[in-house]
Amino acid sequence: MLQEYKRILAPVDGSDEAEIALKKATQVAMRNNATLDVLDVLDTRQFVGAYGGMLTSDVIYQITEDTENYLSGLQQEIIKTGLPQDQVKIHIRFGDPKTVIAFDFLKDYHDDLIILGSTGLNAMERILVGSVSSYVTRNALTDVIVVRTDLNNQAIAKSNNKK
Repeated sequence: MLQEYKRILAPVDGSDEAEIALKKATQVAMRNNATLDVLDVLDTRQFVGAYGGMLTSDVIYQITEDTENYLSGLQQEIIKTGLPQDQVKIHIRFGDPKTVIAFDFLKDYHDDLIILGSTGLNAMERILVGSVSSYVTRNALTDVIVVRTDLNNQAIAKSNNKK
């Protein structure tokens, strides 16, 4: 039996690891003639206490607009690599990234594969909030590939570059 994926979810958070995983997801989507869903989950927990408790609709709008611009840029890069525009979808969700990626998004879009970076967090963030990739790997409703190497299959240098 040949496994063919029809819809691939690639969550991003602005980290180098996530963007390398997105490049690999793009290649898998091209080989499978699959739709690629690029998702950025805006973690609502980060807004609690942030901005001095003054989270206005203007702030939410600006964060959403910045995220949309980031995703649109990624979408254009993917299209340049050869995946047709109608097969590249960008999405923004609010909530806990762990549950949105592992459950909620899949229920809405029926992706049959998730490809994500091993971590976009530094060591302290992993201790405080836990690794999204670990949670998704253990709990997702579909197949998961955790990317630990670049396109040349070399170990990814750790960094904390986020959007």
